Amino acid sequence: MDSFTISALVDELRAALVGGRVQDVLDVEALAIGLEIYAKRRRRYLYLSADASQPRVHLVDAKLRRGLAKPTQLGLLLRRFVEGGAIVDLRQPAWERLLEIEIEARDGTFKLIAELMPRRANLLLLRDGLILDCLKRVGPDENRYRLSLPNHDYLPPPPIRGQLDPARLTESDLRRLLENADKGSTQTRRILPGKILGLSPLLAKEIIFRSTGDIAARAEETDSETLYAAFQAVVTPLLQRRWQPGIGRLQGVPEAVSVVPLTHLDWAARESISAAMQEYFGAINSRDAYAEAKKPVLGAIDESKRKLAAKLDSLQRGLRDESSMERLRQSGELILAYQYTVDSGQRELRAQYEPDEPELVVALDPALSPLENAQSYFRRYEKAKSAAGAVPALIEETRVELRFVEQLERDLAVAGNWPEIDDVIQILQERGHWQGARLKHIGGGGRAGPLRLVNRAGYVIWLGRNSRQNERVTFKLAKPQDIWLHARDAPGAHVVIRNDGRRISDELIAEAAAVAAWYSKRRGDARVQVDYTRVKYVKAIKGAGPGMVAYRNENSLFVQPSDESILN
Repeated sequence: MDSFTISALVDELRAALVGGRVQDVLDVEALAIGLEIYAKRRRRYLYLSADASQPRVHLVDAKLRRGLAKPTQLGLLLRRFVEGGAIVDLRQPAWERLLEIEIEARDGTFKLIAELMPRRANLLLLRDGLILDCLKRVGPDENRYRLSLPNHDYLPPPPIRGQLDPARLTESDLRRLLENADKGSTQTRRILPGKILGLSPLLAKEIIFRSTGDIAARAEETDSETLYAAFQAVVTPLLQRRWQPGIGRLQGVPEAVSVVPLTHLDWAARESISAAMQEYFGAINSRDAYAEAKKPVLGAIDESKRKLAAKLDSLQRGLRDESSMERLRQSGELILAYQYTVDSGQRELRAQYEPDEPELVVALDPALSPLENAQSYFRRYEKAKSAAGAVPALIEETRVELRFVEQLERDLAVAGNWPEIDDVIQILQERGHWQGARLKHIGGGGRAGPLRLVNRAGYVIWLGRNSRQNERVTFKLAKPQDIWLHARDAPGAHVVIRNDGRRISDELIAEAAAVAAWYSKRRGDARVQVDYTRVKYVKAIKGAGPGMVAYRNENSLFVQPSDESILN
């Protein structure tokens, strides 16, 4: 963001935000703050980043999300002092890469300053010239002369000295710059930045290209007259604040944002500098913004899945190994049958249980009588038989819990804010799947409810996008005669078609099934099997997690997954 880009941004933000009220402050990232501003009868979202490599400020279309579990100190102070305040003005000190936002609030007038210099970028909150706090605290070890610390006076960057004013630049000035350059090696585009106020390397590159047709042209190859003409063509509209925002591309890839057309790149004009910057930098605070926060939660889920799968395998092996249980009974019976042939102190008995089978080797305890040995085997047999009777129920219980953990895995994957991530964490802790210390609630704000959709014919369709929403859709919002849908054998959404007395067509069921498939783990499959039945046939599984159900009297159909736009 060179000084001309910031000037264009100031004009844009003044028109859009002055007079607006700050409704919310969000810690979007560790080095970025978001402001929700209600201005000109609409909500606007302003993104301010102090990233060392790409500092920037611009409006964004999508609602910004809080991306940090713990707010920054600056974020807390902004919420305390600035929320509810009105934006009075936005300004830029001449030729500086600084943006100042003046906010009139309950406790006085505040300035939010964005310093947009790479490597030294920062966001600071000031009152009466005093720093309340900043995103990056700079102490005397880093900068002896300009401290950025709470309770210190704010010192702006040192004024720019010794550079030429572009409004007064002459051809003679450019000729002297070319003559003083090292001949044979110095590219002209490296001479101009640092010598002329506001001229960034990008603008210098454009001026040289217009002058010579080669952005790498050396000083000795550059004519001062054509260079001056190109300079005027580029800079005059900027000095007159006639902004022409857009994006320069190289082989289809966005290379630069500018407020003057770039002829050395493939140029695409945009309606505003914010629109250009959004496109260049990409989506802010998308679901991937929470990837780091999700990692420990996903680790807990993976560990629970591993343990449950191992438990299920062990139970199934035990159920299959009926021969060892029968061996206990047969051993006891053989001891009884041959008890009179067993000598005192004998340690094993060899005998056939079936005439056509090999003899069995039965271990004996020499301290016990034959009868006591037989009774010991019979007790072990009864105990194993009793345990085996409980195994099928344990297997089913483990399968249900494994399915629920897989549902939580999907819930985490689609979680797009802290409350939704927190939901998964709290359920994991409640059900004993969280190792280590329990976490307090980290979510802020209310949790999103189920999605209510209305199709083109006026039917109401409810959609649950996570476990708690599924629970609410099926057991709070739905009525017994409503149609309930869910992707078979896959974690996913509960979808309910409200029965309002009209016939529910097969076409509507197929469309709702496509939505259920879309909001399931099998979204990427070409065809997904979806079950549907009346809500009255759907029952919660006792002891299972929220949204876990069993159902009967279902029908099935195979559909191609589609989002809710299919209903319109």
